[in-house]
Amino acid sequence: MITPEDMLKLEEECKIPVINMMENAGRAFVEALKSKVDVTGKSILIVAYHGNNGGDGFVAARHLCEDAEVDILFMGDENKFSEETKANYKRIENNDRIQFLNLDIMDFSDYDIIVDAIFGTGLRDDIQDPLATLITKLSESKAFKVSIDVPSGINPETGEKLNVFFDADLVIALHDMKLGLKGYESKTVVADIGLQDIKN
Repeated sequence: MITPEDMLKLEEECKIPVINMMENAGRAFVEALKSKVDVTGKSILIVAYHGNNGGDGFVAARHLCEDAEVDILFMGDENKFSEETKANYKRIENNDRIQFLNLDIMDFSDYDIIVDAIFGTGLRDDIQDPLATLITKLSESKAFKVSIDVPSGINPETGEKLNVFFDADLVIALHDMKLGLKGYESKTVVADIGLQDIKN
């Protein structure tokens, strides 16, 4: 296991450009998901925020749309994108295979798979509305629920559940399980994002 801080240090030391790591993360997430679930022809919703976890989700959408029907519910602020997240948003913005939807027309029962690309390791404080209500509704969905790296609402360092949390059926951890995923071992797989040769 690794702490989020050590993960950031590792990413800085590896000298791999962030845009490349984001591509690796999104692609590796999809490969790991496909190893667990048949995505062919499935209806998939990716719920994304403006942080780099959302950027990983945008990359994943691009790789998933070749086999599945992909919708994105973007709940963030485009002005807060990192350059890398913005670049991956732009790559799918006009992709005919990917639909961006508004929250007010969402029916979560329409989906076979829901992907949590909201907070990842970037959350320590309680979640406010509208995201709090949204995450509760997502967790109540009968879809197969998957988180990228850490379920939103789980403290990535301590494992503490915040006021609401995404109740994932599968967690696909990037590079290594984060410390806060203790207790999630049975539902977590680790995706290789190209950092394994770096000593941490």
